Amino acid sequence: MSSKLTIEVWFGAGAIATAAKQVGCVTSLIVIASEATQSRAGCLRMIEIAPLLAMTAPSARPIPARIEDRLIVALDLPTVDAARGIVERLDGIVSFFKLGLWLIFAPGFERLLDDILGRGNRVFLDAKMFDIGETVKQGVARAAERGVSFVTVHGDHDIIRAAVAGKAGSDLRILAITVLTSIDDAGARELGYGVPVEELIRLRVAACTDLGCDGIIASPHDVSAIRRLPDAGKLLVVTPGVRLAGAAFDDHKRAGSPSQAIAAGADYLVVGRPIVQAADPASAAAQIIADMKSAA
Repeated sequence: MSSKLTIEVWFGAGAIATAAKQVGCVTSLIVIASEATQSRAGCLRMIEIAPLLAMTAPSARPIPARIEDRLIVALDLPTVDAARGIVERLDGIVSFFKLGLWLIFAPGFERLLDDILGRGNRVFLDAKMFDIGETVKQGVARAAERGVSFVTVHGDHDIIRAAVAGKAGSDLRILAITVLTSIDDAGARELGYGVPVEELIRLRVAACTDLGCDGIIASPHDVSAIRRLPDAGKLLVVTPGVRLAGAAFDDHKRAGSPSQAIAAGADYLVVGRPIVQAADPASAAAQIIADMKSAA
């Protein structure tokens, strides 16, 4: 039986926002608000708010209550010492860090990973695992054993299915890459895809929901459309390519601001260079968090 439900609620205009926040288990809410300036019979204004499933229904997604804990700082730095310095400067401000290809092969990486976790922080291992199923499964299992929170995989259904099997019994969350934020339609064609980026993302989101993946990596530009897709409300959306308004996008082609991404339905934001390359990383992180809070 379908769980979709549309309801009509009669409210004063001032109560619309409260009503929208309190409604659960609906896919759309039609609020009919009486205009305060009209007669008692009233001229009625109909407002449709949709989709509400991802925005208002109780979520099973593991999202921290504090907005600052939804900021993941990418330690995209050339040395372990530089990364450790950023972690120390952000102590008490940021609790989640991404480790990726900048550092995985650097001397001292193992100790850095242990140190970050030992401080009580969380780690997103951006490994982008792309290999035969058994290799991905075992790689994910090793990541789970280390205590990381998120790991990325990239590939077809067999790869995603293997990754999901590899994390069995752990709290590790599997995140699938949709389309890198540096790729646009022209780039997708160059890679041999016969569909535009928007359609490619739709296909990959559908695969993730079917295969039991925990979430996806998606640009700020794509989050709103993803949240409108069937069953996407149960997926974590982790969003890189985030820049404050007016800042350079660097090599991201589908970027957006922190507030735009949060308002569109992103669960976590990944920010690297605007923080780690700032003269004052703590202040830069605080600005990002403030912008996130403005949309929460």
